[in-house]
Amino acid sequence: MDQKPRMLEGYRVLDFTHFVAGPTCTRILAEMGADVIKVERSLSGDHVRKLGLVRDGLSTYYFQHNHSKRSLALDLRNPRARELILAMIPKIDVVVENFAPGVIAEMGFGYAAVRRINPRIIMCSISVAGQTGPLSYKPGYDFLGASLAGVLDQIGEPDRAPSVPAMAIGDVSTGVASAMAVGFALLNRERSGEGQYLDASLLDTYFHMHDASVPVVSLRPGKWSPKRGGSLHPTGSPCGAYQAPGGYIFLIMQQHEIARLWRAMKRPDLAEDARFKTNRDRLKNNLEFKRIFEEWLATFPDRDAALKVLDAERVPCAPVYKVEETIAQPHMRQRKTVRRVKYGTMGEFDIPGLPVKFSTWPDRTDLKASAVGGDNDAILNEVLGLTPAEIAVLYEDKVLIAARAPVSQDKPA
Repeated sequence: MDQKPRMLEGYRVLDFTHFVAGPTCTRILAEMGADVIKVERSLSGDHVRKLGLVRDGLSTYYFQHNHSKRSLALDLRNPRARELILAMIPKIDVVVENFAPGVIAEMGFGYAAVRRINPRIIMCSISVAGQTGPLSYKPGYDFLGASLAGVLDQIGEPDRAPSVPAMAIGDVSTGVASAMAVGFALLNRERSGEGQYLDASLLDTYFHMHDASVPVVSLRPGKWSPKRGGSLHPTGSPCGAYQAPGGYIFLIMQQHEIARLWRAMKRPDLAEDARFKTNRDRLKNNLEFKRIFEEWLATFPDRDAALKVLDAERVPCAPVYKVEETIAQPHMRQRKTVRRVKYGTMGEFDIPGLPVKFSTWPDRTDLKASAVGGDNDAILNEVLGLTPAEIAVLYEDKVLIAARAPVSQDKPA
């Protein structure tokens, strides 16, 4: 039976990205079916090829963020390499890059340059603070965007320095937002025939995550500022991580749900307790509520037993899992939120699936990642029509780079 084409099949993406934010964008486009051509500029390739577990030149970090893409490796210091890239632009639908602002233009592939060649092209630039504005000069990484956005200041204990999340929340979120924007821009191009330039930044993405504080701070200048709450939310109660036998439980409730908790705890007296009537009351007595709730949790033999009672009353709660516990959950496997993949000498291992499920086709598990320059020959033949002999000359002249020797080719006449 013929399979339906994937949503972005037929679109071609030129990928100048590295690390996480940019590669997340292009990886999602690749999973949607686009032909993503990742440009690598040296034999060592993307910097993350050396991060995570590394075997035979491939790392788990690189695989997770760059599977489903093809690798085109050139020495872009060579004018002929730049000519090859520019010759490809008429056949390209989308360009994505996440260098510091100005770098891609200095390389000769800025939006003005590629748009002259292909007016329908869509280009997405990802940076820490955007392409315009007083902070646009800054190079940067995830945590710098979080710091500038007032997000990092909200994480951690109130009497200590801000805490650093051990994951790339802003990078991945900016990559997802960028992929969304590219999809919208492609839809607009189908309707209008016009390409456009997309300016995405970690700072903008992080600032977008503020769910409540921005308008309140704006309306009460100098009078109110959000504070770190540590394991308890600073403006909602109950909302936080509570100690149970064998681990933590996260509890979060709205006012209309609080009666469920008193029923689960078999404490109707707390429903009439003036200390816990409203969210404002509970916040004033947050530590006392924590003490009472944790004493109740301590009466159970383990965390799961407490969760079973809370779930029976539909109390919004969850175990605070370690990563290995999350990976082991049948729910995660069934939905392919955790995907089991197999690749070469790396063997079988797990990676995240797509954050949204599509009804017409499932998340793929037959994934692969390319060695540096592993797809040079196929790309140059398909996109530019170069013959094996012409490609062989490019290798001999060190225009092309490959981690392994290319398949034997005819020598030029």
